[in-house]
Formats: sequence, structure tokens, C-alpha cells
Amino acid sequence: MQDAIAAPRIGRVVRRPLSRRPEAALVRAAQRGSAEAIDELFRRHWPSAHRAAFLVVHDAAAAEDIAQEAFLAALRALDRFDRRRPLGPWLHRIVVNRAIDWTRARALRAEAAAEAVPEAPAPDAPAPLDDEILSALADLGPEHRAVVVLRHLLGYTPGEIAAMLELPRGTVNSRLRRALDALARELDA
Repeated sequence: MQDAIAAPRIGRVVRRPLSRRPEAALVRAAQRGSAEAIDELFRRHWPSAHRAAFLVVHDAAAAEDIAQEAFLAALRALDRFDRRRPLGPWLHRIVVNRAIDWTRARALRAEAAAEAVPEAPAPDAPAPLDDEILSALADLGPEHRAVVVLRHLLGYTPGEIAAMLELPRGTVNSRLRRALDALARELDA
């Protein structure tokens, strides 16, 4: 009788939908080449990756390009990713570093980032930042802007930021302090 009940289950593997799988399982599947797992990881991480890029570069089109390039770079390097760690901070590190590089290159080309036509806010923003804060952020250098975005808008700790940007924690704290002081002066003026 037990065999009759169990027989219909033989050969059938019931799997959890991708949207409910743990991130580590999705990363493992993506490392094996699963397009569905890659799509799910993209769905989970795209909004915060795009927001991080936007908050560093203040240009919606550039932020989209940067976030896409960062995802592609992450996929190419996925075989070297440590699955015991969360994917988000690793991806944010790639996004923010690319955004800083883009900002530096733009400054070298002498394009005026602050005078650009205001862009629409980044999609999926939890709360829109007011124009005064965005303008004050835009006046910061890319290194200072990146640590403020990572700490106060994306919620990473100074230790996590230090690891992501491969900086000493003291440097992160120093950049945060200087950036916050500059923002306070700008917003008080």
C-alpha cells in the first residue's frame, strides 16, 4: 500500500519558485549558467544598484548604463564570488566604484555636472530627496558622495563601506565626517 501512495511521486522533483529561493541558491544556479536565476538576481538587486549609481552620478541615463555595466561585470566575475557572503554589498561595491570612475572621467572632460538639466529621481526611490539635498550632494567630490550614499541612503555600516571600497575604516569615517560637514555648511547657507 505504501508503494502505491509513493509511486506517483517517483521522478517528480518539486522545486520552490525562484522568487522564494534563498540568494545563495540563486547564486549557485547562476554560476552554473541558469538564465532564470540570473533574471531573479537582477530583479532583486536592480532597484538598489540603479539608485546607488544615480545618487553618486546624478544622471539617470548614466546611472542606468553604470548599473547595467556593473551587473555584467558581476556576472563575468560570479565564479570568483564567495557564496557565503551576500550578493548586494559586492554588487554595490562594483556599482559605486564604476560611478566614481564615471564621475572622475566626466570631471576630466570638463563637463559641468552641477549645471546639467535636472534628471528625474531614480526609480523605486523609497522617499524622494529634496532638490536642495541633491544639489548639496552633487557639490561633493565623488569619494565623499559615495560614502554618504552608501552610509545614509543605502544603510551600510562604516565597516561594510570600508570593505566594499577597500579603504581603511578610518578613511571612511574621515570622508563621512568631511562630507557631512560640507553638506551641513551647504544646507545652512
